[in-house]
Amino acid sequence: MTILEPGRTIGMLGGGQLGRMTTLAARTMGYQVVVLDPAPHSPAGQVASRHIVAPYDDEWAIAELGLADVVTFEFENLPVSLVRQLAHRIPTRPGVEVLSICQDRLAERMFLQRLGVPTAPFARVFDEESRIAAAAAVPFPALLKTTTLGYDSKGQRRVATAADLRAAHAELGGVPCILEAVLRFEREISVIVARDVEGRVAAYEPADNIHVQGILDTSSVPAAISPSQAAAARDLAVGIAQDLNLEGVLAVEMFVLHGGGLVVNELAPRPHNSGHWSIEACRTSQFEQHVRTVVGAPAGPTDLLKPAATANLLGDLWDGGTPRWDRVLALSEVKLHLYGKDGPRRGRKMGHLTALGPTAEAARECVLAARALLAWK
Repeated sequence: MTILEPGRTIGMLGGGQLGRMTTLAARTMGYQVVVLDPAPHSPAGQVASRHIVAPYDDEWAIAELGLADVVTFEFENLPVSLVRQLAHRIPTRPGVEVLSICQDRLAERMFLQRLGVPTAPFARVFDEESRIAAAAAVPFPALLKTTTLGYDSKGQRRVATAADLRAAHAELGGVPCILEAVLRFEREISVIVARDVEGRVAAYEPADNIHVQGILDTSSVPAAISPSQAAAARDLAVGIAQDLNLEGVLAVEMFVLHGGGLVVNELAPRPHNSGHWSIEACRTSQFEQHVRTVVGAPAGPTDLLKPAATANLLGDLWDGGTPRWDRVLALSEVKLHLYGKDGPRRGRKMGHLTALGPTAEAARECVLAARALLAWK
């Protein structure tokens, strides 16, 4: 294994909060980081060695990023052609094929189907003919989701009956979609898994995730599931990472059904919002892990040092004025992470809180209480 030595340069496509925390981990490890992001004050650009402010398809910017020693990305809604162009010049991890599968819901579902991984029943919806076929194949109620550019419940509509499907498709612009059955489940979990260039895999403990209006609100670990379910979830994530030939970090979101079975919902080939607790709670954070696997180092140990929970801070907190940071900073048991975004808006992820505790539920109660202190009363 040839490891890219500290002092060399990592190119980062995307400058959001995941890129910021990955960049901070890389800088701590001694690497230079060049970020390409069109936003002048992007969160990652603020802490990078260099910030290239340009569109992702700008030829000059691509050439500049191509001078790095290795390239990665912090979100998957990127032109595959751009990543393929960079991959012809320098190592690009997790890789073009991983990106092309994970950025397209239909390609992702078909990939999982080929592996025999359980998913919700689905069908493609491209035109009138496929809408009729999908309505006959997928039980209602269902979710109509765009195949690309969807996150935090954007790009999807709930469909109660077959009669609603045409209108929902029109509301989404008539773009390619999948129709997916709404499952009744007990809880949502995720597993972060890393695979290095030698094919060695390391999986983190499954985390319990709670969403509010489609946006992740809290994550706590270890998940309140049986040891056999936790092992099965890790095995599923590891198998998917192996079959993808992943070089990097992958988040596998799953539903735990009432009968105990597991269904895979989403794949994200980069650090994930549901793994932020790993900064304080693990021997190797998901962000250090991403850096390690991208530069060719072995995946690090994923031991959970103590139960933990994270609560997201959305722009809604600013509705009554600047949040009361002093109240949280006075709490020794809570860690505050802010992303340096240029301004709050409702539903926008602005930061998160993390707490450790004797149990996952105690840690979750702690971060929720701390978040409540931030609001003006």
